[in-house]
Amino acid sequence: MRKLIIFLLLAMPFGAFAQTVTTGTVFDFSKKTLSLPGVTIRNLNSKKTTTTNKEGRYTIGANVGDLIEFSAVGYHTDTLYLTNLLNRTIYLPVKTNNLKDINISAVRMNSQITDAKDPLAEKYTLLSTGGNLNRKRMTDKVGGLNLNLGYGKYKRQQRKEADLEEKEMYMEEIDENFTAKAITDLTKLEGEELKNFMIIYRPSVEAVKGERPFRYSFYISRAFVAWKKLTPQERKLQDLPKLKADQ
Repeated sequence: MRKLIIFLLLAMPFGAFAQTVTTGTVFDFSKKTLSLPGVTIRNLNSKKTTTTNKEGRYTIGANVGDLIEFSAVGYHTDTLYLTNLLNRTIYLPVKTNNLKDINISAVRMNSQITDAKDPLAEKYTLLSTGGNLNRKRMTDKVGGLNLNLGYGKYKRQQRKEADLEEKEMYMEEIDENFTAKAITDLTKLEGEELKNFMIIYRPSVEAVKGERPFRYSFYISRAFVAWKKLTPQERKLQDLPKLKADQ
């Protein structure tokens, strides 16, 4: 009996005290060789927390399927879905500060500027009378509405073209990052399931535009968590109803 107890005590470090961990190094996204010390790493499943050392390295207890969050002051938070426990290299993008809009409450104008006559304005005012100088001239709006000459329509067309170019730019970005390879590397999805996942969870232009830079790895990880909660039927694309033939 005594020998059995000694044997169990010797075996415990290899069994009861064994721990599964994942390791890696965190770098600045722009300066790829700049490691980041003091980054907070959280296992969102087990609630364990640690920080990177002065070389930017970390070790944290984890299992396959856990979500690991990386956060640091001045950087965007990122989340990693563990598909294996291999050593990781993480890059965090720096947060950018947008300048706030400035409201101008009052402006003092030089009277010499405001009272000066514009010869072109006078010319177009005369033109609006149809050459009849006895007609009352328009002084509130130079030339009235007759001088529009389609300018408003031209500006609207320009804005429409700019919006289309911007949308095309974001769609190209989504195509380059939301790829089958990127999704398979993170989720191990393949075949028909991969195809359905890409159609159901493809990020919208509005979502990508609203978060700059858009964290595709984090988005794919979150989408995969939602995917696993779907039923097998919900994961399949529903066939569109067939159009009835005209009677």
